[in-house]
Amino acid sequence: MNKILILSLASLINFAGLSQNIDKTKLDAYFDTLASNNRFMGSVAVSQNKELIYTKSVGFADIEQKLKADENSKYRIGSISKTFTTVLVFKAIEENKLDLNQTIDKFFPEIDNADKITITHLLYHRSGIHNFTDGNWSDWNTRPKTEREMIEIISKGGSDFEPDSKASYSNSNFVLLTFILEKIYQNTYSKILEEEIIQPVELKNTYYGGKINIKDNECNSYKYIEDWKIEPETNMSIPLGAGGIVSTPGDLNLFGEALFNGKLVSVNSLKQMETIKDHFGMGLLPMPFYDKAGFGHTGEIDGFSSMFAYFPDDNISFAYTANGINCNGNDIAIAVLSVVYNKPFEIPEFKTYQVTDEDLDKYSGVYSCGQIPLKITITKVNKTLIGQADGQPSFSLEATEKDKFKFEQAGAIMEFNPADKTMILKQGGGIFNFIKEN
Repeated sequence: MNKILILSLASLINFAGLSQNIDKTKLDAYFDTLASNNRFMGSVAVSQNKELIYTKSVGFADIEQKLKADENSKYRIGSISKTFTTVLVFKAIEENKLDLNQTIDKFFPEIDNADKITITHLLYHRSGIHNFTDGNWSDWNTRPKTEREMIEIISKGGSDFEPDSKASYSNSNFVLLTFILEKIYQNTYSKILEEEIIQPVELKNTYYGGKINIKDNECNSYKYIEDWKIEPETNMSIPLGAGGIVSTPGDLNLFGEALFNGKLVSVNSLKQMETIKDHFGMGLLPMPFYDKAGFGHTGEIDGFSSMFAYFPDDNISFAYTANGINCNGNDIAIAVLSVVYNKPFEIPEFKTYQVTDEDLDKYSGVYSCGQIPLKITITKVNKTLIGQADGQPSFSLEATEKDKFKFEQAGAIMEFNPADKTMILKQGGGIFNFIKEN
């Protein structure tokens, strides 16, 4: 749900054959290293031909009560929920309850361009409807919202561009799809999900979430700022089919296997879901690894992070779920798949660069950029530098050398020049020059 840069798996060359006996010892050492350096708390699972070939859990479901995570610990999976919702939409289409080309004005006449926006546009993030999680959503996301309130919030956000003129990720699209599903099935999203996906696939640890219940083996989520700090819970009346499902890596693998093997939607429907347009499929993202074509999705909500991917040529399923992540999730996927596909990878060494309080004070301030309409506020909390972009959650910065910091989870590097009162942000291949405001 949170709009943090989403990275697909690395596109590399020279495919190596699938390892039949994966190096579980090395993978265990990798995840133990992440855990001991406060980089990851969560679970991972890999399956081939529906057989579990690797699973690992590290960290705590609840730090305060010292409850360790296990393979049945349940996590909010954020935007992976969109894949489930897309499956429900295609099931409705196959039952002649919906049509990809129908417009949404019948359901939401108050939405800008509703008479031009189709179900296809919602699924492909091509509606132009403003993403409601941009801006100040963290000011109200812990409070319950009714359907009418959510539609009003989305409607007031307006339109960012003409429908089908381009693609831009928007959680609003899938909240609206949730309400459409509830109307045509005359049932709650939770019940539709249960009847159409969970029961047929026999998912034992998947359901629409509510208030986190530790006694039911659900995990709290955390953000790392000098230590793991518990995150506030998004009220589950808000994310709906855009980000409200709870699951485990094992169940996500079962879901992926069912989807890509014709157990949930038709071959034609799946082909439509897999068709990529401006980097998006319908409820799926491309997940290339070497010359292997995979499909899946990523998810983030509060302190939770997740990813699932399926590689049809080898019937390989991979998923991780985290309730605390202080690294780039893309690197986790690459490490696991490198072992699965018998490619070398190095267990990282985590080194820290010590920065004095006096140095940290020099970086604090509000930085603006002429290249992009974004301001980043830099503050100090104890001995940690904290960044926060307009309308986005705060994040901790890790010093790597003099005047240089990184936010590894988003692949961002910040280089400060206190004398010139400037900062350079490097992210996603872009270089952005910021100036400190007086």
